[in-house]
Amino acid sequence: MAVFKALEDCHLLIYNDSAMGKETADKSARYRTRRMARVLVALSGGIDSAVSAYLLLKKGYEVEAVFMKNWSKTVGLLKNECPWLLDRQDALRVAAYLRIPLHTVDFEKQYQKNVMNYFFKEYRAGRTPNPDVMCNKEVKFKLLYDWARHHGFDYLATGHYARVGRSDKSENRKIGERSAPIYRPNKKPINGHATLLRSKDEFKDQTYFIYNIKSEQLPHILFPVGGMKKAAVRSLARKIHLPNAEKKESMGLCFVGKIRLKEFLAQKLKVRPGNIVDQNNKVIGRHEGLYNYTIGQRQGIKVGGIGPYYVFSKDLKTNTLYVTNDPEDSRLFIKEVQLHSVNWLAPDLGFKIKDLRLIGRYRHQGELVPLTISKIKKDLYRVVFKRPQKAVASGQSLVLYRGKECVGGGVIA
Repeated sequence: MAVFKALEDCHLLIYNDSAMGKETADKSARYRTRRMARVLVALSGGIDSAVSAYLLLKKGYEVEAVFMKNWSKTVGLLKNECPWLLDRQDALRVAAYLRIPLHTVDFEKQYQKNVMNYFFKEYRAGRTPNPDVMCNKEVKFKLLYDWARHHGFDYLATGHYARVGRSDKSENRKIGERSAPIYRPNKKPINGHATLLRSKDEFKDQTYFIYNIKSEQLPHILFPVGGMKKAAVRSLARKIHLPNAEKKESMGLCFVGKIRLKEFLAQKLKVRPGNIVDQNNKVIGRHEGLYNYTIGQRQGIKVGGIGPYYVFSKDLKTNTLYVTNDPEDSRLFIKEVQLHSVNWLAPDLGFKIKDLRLIGRYRHQGELVPLTISKIKKDLYRVVFKRPQKAVASGQSLVLYRGKECVGGGVIA
């Protein structure tokens, strides 16, 4: 009988002829002629996705690429710096260099509806949204994932710094954090369930942005660079002479590009100036709209006196911004939050949770902090941090971990 083996950090199906024993020659030939797994790589034009495509080709996958057009200059930006045309040109160059087909899909209407409308709505409500989290939830791992599966691909691969692992239900233990579940077309993964793990490069880890992936999707997702350091990815891109090997890393809003937040928000949100009040309840200046500020912010607060000042509260009813020049002001810290819109990736969690001890972070590249979480009611949880945390803002995502495993996350109320 064929032996299935999971390669390190990939799901490629391998058949070991020597393990077939007394199988007939005809049956052996039939095993060898079964198709290799088809992978659709989300090619953004950047280095990480380009190297991902190369690594998959080296592993023997049948690889095709896709470029997503989610935002264009026809959509009304005040300061239009949308780089999608340049990104697509880079994706075309990479695809041509690697000799793989490149599809282009247009999700602009859905992106506007599900990501940008959310973005403006949250700021209008005084919260601090994370459009990158919503983009991955609603576009990359929903629309694009469904597109890939509908078009017959076994896997969707992205350039995220994350890993897929495998948990063995029968032995109640983790199997090799760098291994991945084996996927067989039209069948379930072998031995337990797939898990989402932090990347080898802890600084670049992007599980914070992709915690909304569904557990049933994980067996069909690949993160080829998740087991590499960023420096090694860049070095490999240069070694194999990828045409975008020297491209700088994108730091702008997901699929929109670099924005001037104040001007970008002003196209949809009416500017309502109001008072800035310090910790002594003294008016010390005027703000240009509460949506321009988030809890803990210290830059852009244009007032006199002894600074810097930090935002510790926003009152939408009175349109007042409260600040303090004491970085250790107790009003900047919080011990407990509530969590909603929670997605659980671990099958053993999410039901009767009470005082479950985990670790979590409430911003990308933030410190992993100890906490306990308890379920209050359907889709509402109480989180208590072991130590008070600074600058925790409503609307941010709190992502939860059990060791290296990302077990889920939600939105801070």
